[in-house]
Amino acid sequence: MLTVFRMVLIPVFVTLLFYQRFILALAAFVIAGLTDGLDGLLARRFDQESQLGTILDPIADKLMLVTAFIVLSMRSVFPQPLPSHLPVPFWVTVAVISRDVFIIVGAAAINIMTGFRGFRPSWLGKLNTTVQIVGITAIMFAASVPYYTGLYLPTVYAAVFALALLSGLHYVFFVSKLMNDDRNKTPPEAEPKR
Repeated sequence: MLTVFRMVLIPVFVTLLFYQRFILALAAFVIAGLTDGLDGLLARRFDQESQLGTILDPIADKLMLVTAFIVLSMRSVFPQPLPSHLPVPFWVTVAVISRDVFIIVGAAAINIMTGFRGFRPSWLGKLNTTVQIVGITAIMFAASVPYYTGLYLPTVYAAVFALALLSGLHYVFFVSKLMNDDRNKTPPEAEPKR
């Protein structure tokens, strides 16, 4: 229910951005983040983890983050004249989206070809998500308080871009290690004959 609520918050968040209610949009974004943490905590505490929740949780996170970057890349969302270093540069948004598409398509291809399903987030992937969340918060704050944005927004954009690239490349090696570990755990008689 908390994951579904988080997904329902996405159109609310986008609507608030379009009406330039950045503080309320930031509040919706923070509430989505809190429900994400609460969701995982309650699932572990009361042993309520489900396969559907395991699938929907990262989808809800990615939908919120990707939607935020797309909308914050639009000039029409921000007051005119545009605050310094806004909207979000196109190359940052492309890096965020491309990384996620690369991972999803790669995971689907691996699953179809090998049947492997043991995908897990890497530590660099978690760091990437954290930096994106902090980045979106900083961008919405900059839209609300458009002073000294040149001092921190370029650093935010560079960090988001760099971590999107690094975590995407790192995930290739991380999944390869997971697949090797899985193959080594499978007894030879359990392996499918070719």
